[in-house]
Amino acid sequence: MAINELRAITNFVKAAELGSLRQAAATQGITPQASSQLLVQLEAHLGVRLFHRTTRSLSLTEEGRQFLASAQPGLITLQHAVQGARRGREEMAGPLRIVAPRSILLEVVWPVIDAFCRRYPLVEPDVQLDDRIGNWVEDRVDVGFRSGNPPEGGVVARRLLTLQLIVCAAPSYIARHGAPASLDELAQHRCSGFRHPATGKPMPWEFQVGDDIVSRAIPGAFCTNDIEVEARAVLGGHAIGQLVGVTAAPLVRSGQLVPLLTQHVAEHLGLFVYYGSRTALPARVRAFIDLAVDMVADNPAFGLTAQELMAPAPKPRRRKPSAAA
Repeated sequence: MAINELRAITNFVKAAELGSLRQAAATQGITPQASSQLLVQLEAHLGVRLFHRTTRSLSLTEEGRQFLASAQPGLITLQHAVQGARRGREEMAGPLRIVAPRSILLEVVWPVIDAFCRRYPLVEPDVQLDDRIGNWVEDRVDVGFRSGNPPEGGVVARRLLTLQLIVCAAPSYIARHGAPASLDELAQHRCSGFRHPATGKPMPWEFQVGDDIVSRAIPGAFCTNDIEVEARAVLGGHAIGQLVGVTAAPLVRSGQLVPLLTQHVAEHLGLFVYYGSRTALPARVRAFIDLAVDMVADNPAFGLTAQELMAPAPKPRRRKPSAAA
């Protein structure tokens, strides 16, 4: 019969300390019969008798005294280790490894990190910027964020936001070059191109056309692999860009950017928070996830409403030939 050595040794040590199998059973939450059976299994497993016992008394044999002297210190050390691990799980202190893509860190994740650090100053965040989702076990990730499609690979994922893809331009660009009235007219304009940080390949623009999401390769007059540089180029009037809603929304509301082709805003992507398990999460990890959900989930600040998208767009005008253009 298979034996649970740790449980059997714990039962033996308790019986030796208390001088009673019945009392040892009570401290472990098991029946006296189960405690007696564990002792019988341990003695059979070791091949020695550990106790002299009658219906009224219990005393250690010489082999039992030797085994207790060897086993008790190790068991105490193990119990301290278990208690320490439980305290670490419950304490709001210690390292917290966070992974997030550059495209949403400053606008979305940083406010959460900032608020969390103020609330729990003993936690030690380790923030990594990464536009891919790697091996969360090997990378020792506590909490990750991903934009696009939900992550795979055995993690628990929760959708926080619907991400809008909004074509927009600065008023200065529109004053010089006009605004496209259709998707086909984008080919006549200077557009920004975003290169995937991992592959270097230009990312297509994606549009809502009827019930479908349509991808189009838009030639880039200004290309970069950094979302902040792209946003600055669009803000500077150097190009029309398709920016994610978390970046575009505050700039549109402040009047720095104008949304274009709003009937084609795509909303098929999401922002997800992911982590390794629904249970046994350290308190600091659970608290950070809860705060992220509270601050980010369906937050209207990170997108434009239908009313904002339906605001009058600038009237398109024909571009004038220009050598400088």
